[in-house]
Amino acid sequence: MIRTSFNAGWTAGPKLPLFAAIGGSRDSKPVTLPHDIVRDLPRSAGSSQGNHTGYFPGGLFEYAKTFDVPEEYRGKTVIVEFEGTYRDAMVSLNGDFLAQRPNGYTGFAVRLDPYLVYGEPNTLTVEVRAHQDSRWYSGAGLYRNTHLIVTDPVRLALDGVRITTPDVDTERAAVVVSATVENDTTRVRTARVATYILDADGTEVATGTAPVTVVPGEPATVPIRVYVPEPSLWNVDTPTLYTAVTTIDDGDAVRSTFGIRTLRLDPRHGLRINGEPVKLRGTCLHHDNGPLGAATVTRADERRVEILKAAGFNAIRSGHHPISRALLDACDRLGMFVMDETFDVWTQGKSAFDYSLNFPEWWERDVEAMVAKDFNHPSVILYSIGNEIPETGRPLGSTWGRRLAGKIRELDPTRYVTNGMNGFVSVLDRLGAMMAQAATGDVDVNAMMASAGEQMRRANASQLVTDATEESASVLDVTGFNYGDSRYDLDRELFPNRILVGSETFPEHIDVLWRLVTEHSHVIGDFTWTGWDYLGEAGIGRIAYPDDEDPAALGTANPYPWLTANCGDIDITGFRRPMSYYRETVFGLRHTPYLAVHRPQHHGKATRRGPWAWSDSVAGWTWDVPAGSPVTVDVYSDADEVELLVNDVSAGRVKVGVEKAFLARFETTYQPGEVVAVAYRDGAEQGRSVLRTAGEEVHVVVSVDRNDIRADDTDLAYVTITLQDDDGTLAVDRDVPVTVTVSGAGVLAGLGSGRPDTEEPFGGDTCTTYDGRLLAIVRPTGPGEIIVRAGTAKVRVNAR
Repeated sequence: MIRTSFNAGWTAGPKLPLFAAIGGSRDSKPVTLPHDIVRDLPRSAGSSQGNHTGYFPGGLFEYAKTFDVPEEYRGKTVIVEFEGTYRDAMVSLNGDFLAQRPNGYTGFAVRLDPYLVYGEPNTLTVEVRAHQDSRWYSGAGLYRNTHLIVTDPVRLALDGVRITTPDVDTERAAVVVSATVENDTTRVRTARVATYILDADGTEVATGTAPVTVVPGEPATVPIRVYVPEPSLWNVDTPTLYTAVTTIDDGDAVRSTFGIRTLRLDPRHGLRINGEPVKLRGTCLHHDNGPLGAATVTRADERRVEILKAAGFNAIRSGHHPISRALLDACDRLGMFVMDETFDVWTQGKSAFDYSLNFPEWWERDVEAMVAKDFNHPSVILYSIGNEIPETGRPLGSTWGRRLAGKIRELDPTRYVTNGMNGFVSVLDRLGAMMAQAATGDVDVNAMMASAGEQMRRANASQLVTDATEESASVLDVTGFNYGDSRYDLDRELFPNRILVGSETFPEHIDVLWRLVTEHSHVIGDFTWTGWDYLGEAGIGRIAYPDDEDPAALGTANPYPWLTANCGDIDITGFRRPMSYYRETVFGLRHTPYLAVHRPQHHGKATRRGPWAWSDSVAGWTWDVPAGSPVTVDVYSDADEVELLVNDVSAGRVKVGVEKAFLARFETTYQPGEVVAVAYRDGAEQGRSVLRTAGEEVHVVVSVDRNDIRADDTDLAYVTITLQDDDGTLAVDRDVPVTVTVSGAGVLAGLGSGRPDTEEPFGGDTCTTYDGRLLAIVRPTGPGEIIVRAGTAKVRVNAR
């Protein structure tokens, strides 16, 4: 099997209507996949997509690639594989239709060989569209990797090697490699399949072989059972991977990485991995990559997992669509549990033209694609069949959940099934006039939930929700509740065999939520909304200061130019916001105090905020306000008491937990110099942190995440740009525009900051810092040196 990247050599542009295309020309530009064509379209307050997608427009687009098809391909099976195309993909070859895929998040493959013209160039086109079909920023285009596969007619099927470890102990692990063989010839063929198991060092530790007879057009699966001695088990702290090299007739070969681990589940011990109880410190995660838009370049997803794990998370829930292969690979390699989610809608839509229009016909094929993608990934421990599905509150609607759960178990009985149910949403049509209005779409669901947080909490614990969701919950292995922590105690009594997970929770409640998770064995974890900020659902985490707003915008929930949700622990550039350090403290993973300074410009002002918001604070002590201005300083700590020193003068000693658990709050005044937090436990100093004021002269400083990168379409260099004084102190309140240039063997792929309400495009070469920071993303164009300049500063990167 020859599997090569098919990412280079594409063009992309608007798709012209049929008659307009006669005599017209396509406004197309060369692109390298993965690519998001919407990212660089102009945003506007009048966008039909609205704040749901961050005021980006939709559209109809076409990607095209002309490629040579040599005579040697004749007699071979030729397949093009798309990992993700948003949305309603229509695939044609040389002008003739071949295939379609409505879902924008599931991968699919298309056979080309029956239609190819051999010895000549062939042109592949893919039509995609995005139009009022998403509640978040979806982007559009061929935004995930694409591959060309050339193989023999008798071959291992695509995603046809599936590995299970049904029997594991310290002495050995039984590994079953099930290989599916396809026969595109006209004759019955008997082939020999062999598999070789390699450990993490590349040493062969087991091998097996078996013949399989394959009738034309009837795939045959052969299970090969082998035994790995003294297995090293996969877990998030020790993510040991093995590789199965599976061959057919000593030719066609597939390499499959996998992990050996066991899963157990019960209400007394909760979730056990390899026999040890585990609590999921989880985050929900949207698919976009900030300044790259929806483009899923491999390194971008890898970097997200690195940063999320460093911030204390050990689990990711995809929200609300199947996760990318690149992110799964990173979770396997780096150690991160995954809850992969199928759909945001079933038969009842949440947007005018969303997937609900396709669900009844396509759901089964999309579930098959997700399971095929996930099967060999040890990081995947849970499949979620939906998110806040209204049908879960009705008897007939619950039959869809039974079908979905049954289909997943048929395809993969080794993992658990859950569903991110929101009891509030499940009974919307029975909650009175306001909720009936919301159900018709006249009220935005996020705005409704933000204003009805307490009502939602009570509704989730009501007898109405208990009765309405019981059947939907009964088809699950783990009952997921979004914003349903009021059910944790309740369900322990009502349903003693029910196991729960907080599949989506408000970030500011993590102190209470994590206590509930740790105290209840039947609650296996918490997934915050959300660990990483994202594009669209603009401003759900916004803190508004009504006195500062344009009167014309006061009635608008989150007006243009709001771009991001602004609710992530980590902003869209990968910078950890204060909430991240608070959560790390609550998790018991951080014992050094953390200083979070509320912006003194807004001291004492009234605010308007929703339950996804955190405080408007920054870890900085450089402010453009007069000395002596009042300022609020929060210190996050697991100590007993905290003392605050401003230029060595005590501002008081405060008991932790008075305002909020794990928090000590101080009212003081801003004095340039330094502020120090000293934490005490049992009267002894536990740790301290300091923030300093930057000097008058600040400079642009650049640094890169790695000096050596791969010279291919899977890698990126992330260049952080900061404003610092000569001592390296960050100036958080002196933002300036910075122009970035890239020369040599690379291009500027994206430029942006964490600013949630900006009109600056990601595709430009100039951007304004936010809280003293900016991020440039560089993509290699081939081997060689790349030089990145920001102002007078520069950094070198080697692409090899």
